[in-house]
Parts: sequence; structure tokens; C-alpha cells
Amino acid sequence: MNLFKIITVKDEIVIGLTADELKALGGDDAGAVAHALAQKGDMTVWQYNVHRGANGELQQAPTAKIGLIAHSSLRVEPYTTPYTIVPHQ
Repeated sequence: MNLFKIITVKDEIVIGLTADELKALGGDDAGAVAHALAQKGDMTVWQYNVHRGANGELQQAPTAKIGLIAHSSLRVEPYTTPYTIVPHQ
């Protein structure tokens, strides 16, 4: 599971992509995500946020499936987290 921060002029969100999803985009880094979004014009991805897991520990978990629309001022960066990443289905 790889996390990326999507940065626009208005806000920032964190998304998660599996190795298979990244492979389908043609790469495994932020550049591949940005290129795929620019080429396709839009993408559906899982947004990730920090939540408490069942054991009480903080986790980076999927919260909603969202649509991204390409924009010239959009930036994609790799994102690291100290928390356990919960993969989406």
C-alpha cells in the first residue's frame, strides 16, 4: 500500500493505492500518479485519514472512495505516516 498527498490550491488530501493499482497506472511513484491523472483527466481513488482501530491504536485507514479531476495546479507527493496503513478492498 502506497500513500500519496494530493495538493490543490484549496486543500490537501491523502490517497492510497495498492501495488496492483499503481502497476495499472504505469509506475509506482508520485510521478506515475500525476501522469495518469493528467492523461485520464479523472481517477477514482480511496481517501485515507487517521482513525482509531479496534485495538485503540491510531491507523491510517480508507474513509471514502472519491473522484479526482486533473487540474494544472494540482500536485502529487509521496506521503509517509507513522501509523499502520489499513489497506482498502
